[in-house]
Amino acid sequence: MTHETPALAAVIGWPVGHSKSPALHGYWLQKHGLRGHYIPIALRPENFEAGIRALPKLGFGGANITIPYKETVLHMASSVSDRASLIGAANTISFRPDGSIHADNTDGYGFIENLRQTVPDWDPRSGPALVVGAGGAAKAVVSALLTAGVPELRVANRTRARAQNLADTYGAKVVVVDWYHLSEAVSGAKTVANTTSLGMVGQPALNISLDAAPGDALVTDIVYAPLVTPLLEQARARGLRTVDGLGMLLHQAVPGFQHWFGIRPEVDEALRQYMLGLG
Repeated sequence: MTHETPALAAVIGWPVGHSKSPALHGYWLQKHGLRGHYIPIALRPENFEAGIRALPKLGFGGANITIPYKETVLHMASSVSDRASLIGAANTISFRPDGSIHADNTDGYGFIENLRQTVPDWDPRSGPALVVGAGGAAKAVVSALLTAGVPELRVANRTRARAQNLADTYGAKVVVVDWYHLSEAVSGAKTVANTTSLGMVGQPALNISLDAAPGDALVTDIVYAPLVTPLLEQARARGLRTVDGLGMLLHQAVPGFQHWFGIRPEVDEALRQYMLGLG
């Protein structure tokens, strides 16, 4: 009988009770018969840095970082991935043997993998993309789409200055679109992505018309409550290809799980149904 220490990982935020990550990682741990635990840890802002520094001493291999600490943790890291550096936020950290922190951002990876798995013939290079929103999630999505080869990326945000900031960061391929011209910006866009909370449970719908979208456009929403948002309903009514936001949550978790627990897990229909069953 072996007495190896179970691998430990966590999701850290304030608050953190709403997170679906413990259920997701718990599913994979059980599926693969691994001796490990993934737990939610709510850290108050004044305890955040000390709490993170203590984790490797307690045997943790790393953690997911959620609101409001995605930017804060970046300043604590001794090494940062290119994508986390460019986005200016980290959602995944790993501890080195000496306790130092490596920070990464897997949100953009999760976004792209979700599209590729759901619509295998989606080609980001086929035409312009329109991204609605300019917050933290938008940064990850913009970065990932540009890396994937989108020839032109239109960004629309209610506060134009935030969209302009994205253009300044990511360069000439990014075109700022006025919020009131959102529906016109759909024209010719082969990929339309909503990264705002509009359309989420308790929020008003995103006010956009997809009438000008090409017939082969892909429309996606990073919101997954509800699974089919008003934006996706409208896209389906027009016969456009749609991708819901649940897959992004699932795929962004893969790199962290692989690093902490040593197995690369699969995102499949059984996992989707399990997560949907959580309510």
